[in-house]
This record gives sequence, C-alpha cells and structure tokens, in this order.
Amino acid sequence: MDQDNTPQAHNDAAPLQFKSRLQLDELQQSVVKIKNELSKVIVGQTDMIDMLIASLLAKGHTLIQGVPGVAKTVTAKLLAKSLSVGFSRIQFTPDLMPSDILGTSIFNMKTSVFEFKKGPIFSNMILIDEINRAPAKTQAALFEVMEEQQITIDGSRYKLEAPFIVLATQNPIEQEGTYRLPEAQLDRFLFKIDVKYPNIDDETTILMREQNLQNSNKFDSITPFLTAQQITTYQQLVTQVSVEPQLIQYIAQITLATRSNQFLYLGASPRASIAILKSSKAIAAMQGRDFVTPDDIKRVALPVLNHRVIVTPEREMEGLTSYDVISQIIETIEVPR
Repeated sequence: MDQDNTPQAHNDAAPLQFKSRLQLDELQQSVVKIKNELSKVIVGQTDMIDMLIASLLAKGHTLIQGVPGVAKTVTAKLLAKSLSVGFSRIQFTPDLMPSDILGTSIFNMKTSVFEFKKGPIFSNMILIDEINRAPAKTQAALFEVMEEQQITIDGSRYKLEAPFIVLATQNPIEQEGTYRLPEAQLDRFLFKIDVKYPNIDDETTILMREQNLQNSNKFDSITPFLTAQQITTYQQLVTQVSVEPQLIQYIAQITLATRSNQFLYLGASPRASIAILKSSKAIAAMQGRDFVTPDDIKRVALPVLNHRVIVTPEREMEGLTSYDVISQIIETIEVPR
C-alpha cells in the first residue's frame, strides 16, 4: 500500500500570524522612549503620563487637576522638553488680558503701519498654569484658539502651526481669587486628569532622588528627540486605527447612559463620544495595535467623561462623585464580545 503523503494533521500546523495593517512600531518605540525620559525625573504617575501622551496623539487638550506639589507642571514641562517642538508657559493671573496670550497690533514708526506681534499662544505645546485664575474673557479667548486653532485680529486670520496642544493645570481646593471654568469650556478638554498623592514607596524614591541631585538641574537629563513632523505623522496614523461597529455602539451606550442616570444632573454630549473614540484609538496605537478593544474604551472613559457630567446636588452632598457614577455605568453596560 502506498505511503500516505497527505499534509500533517491540523493541530501540528504553525500558529497563525496576524500582521498589523499600520506601521506602528516606530510610534510604539517613541512612546516607550518618552516614558523612559520622563521616568528619569517623575516617579509613579503612570496614568497621567499615559493620558498626556494619548492626548498628544489624539490631537486633544488636557486639564490636569491636583493639589500643589504633585508634579503637574513639572510633568507637562518634561513632556515638552522630550519633544523638539515649540513650547510656551503662561501663568494665568487675575489681571491677564486676552491680548497678553493672543498678541496685539503695534504701530511701526518706520513703516507707519500696524504690525501684529504674536503672543505666547503661537507655539506647539502650551502650558497654562492655574487656568482658573484668569477672568472669563481671557479664558474665552484661550478656548476659542483651542477649538479653532486660529485667531482673527484686526480682520486678519492667523493659523497656528501643528501640532498644537494645550496642557492646563488647576488647584481643586483653592477657591479664593479664582474663576470657575464653565461646563461649556470644560468640554473643550479631551481629558481631565486628577493627580493623586504618591504612595509611600514612590514618596521615598522621590526623596532619595532629590537627595542625590545635589545642585544639578533635573531637566538637564531629558533629551528631546521627537520632531513636530513625526508627531503629526503619528497623529495621522492614529486616525486610521480601526474600531469595530459593536465597539462604536458600546461607546454610544456609555455616553447615552450618562444622560438618563438618576444621579447625574447633566449628561455627556456627542462631543464626549467622539473624544472616547479618538482617545481609545490613541491608547491602542500606543500599544502597537491597529484596532481598539473594550479595555481601551474603558480606560479612557473616566478621564473623558468625569468633567463633562454633573452629579445632582443631593447625591453630591452625600459624597458621590462623577468618578463613582461613571464607574458604575461602565460596569453595568455589557461589553461586546
């Protein structure tokens, strides 16, 4: 009888290898390098760093909230230092005027014409310290630029160069001399990150590093390596990350649930759904995947939604927070399979 020359059994076959549609290796390596650069100075705060990088890739702005001394400003400055892009820091104060950040027209005595002098907003990465310290008209001028990435002064339009990202900080406990951000303006931020106190191990490491620094500057160890062109290329790649229809419906269900929840006075708008979609793509790309998973959506839902919903006064008096309500909503909605 002839020898059987049929192929080996199915269970002996080599495992299937799925190749990514997008070339995300370079992006993923750059993300790891940014984290490594920041970890030279920042201890812990991994969630804040991940969300800051995700907001950069998703072309969104971030509000960082935390008590003084938890490295809000330092982290934002270090992120900018690791990138070869323009950087401006603006300290918001009660007497700050819109022209102080946007720029103003100055009369040139030699040419006898008005020339526009650009303000500090004309940069790639803008750090706004204590954003709730400036009056409403200055806040409104900033948010117009954040939304449209252009300004119009004296009939002339000025376009801001890409990439453009605003990182703003605010203190949640200090209310004297502050101007609360209206909900419509808070909605302009992709993320609101609440920075917590470090644990005992991280705090000990912080003290040890400070002791070893002596007189050296902690910023000197950070090496810029990512150019504006590379960032815009990565941002374009992120938009091509695929999202299955059932996951898009999952995002819509989460947002819709905030509008009918009995503990919420104000639910999230469609802009929140779009923000979850964009930021979940960024999280997937950061991990080298060209597709979004339910875990990506869950991870970004809290920082995307927590500043876009308002807890009812009765529940707020009982100590219920927007984090609690959003977490409960996410747990109750069935995850697509």
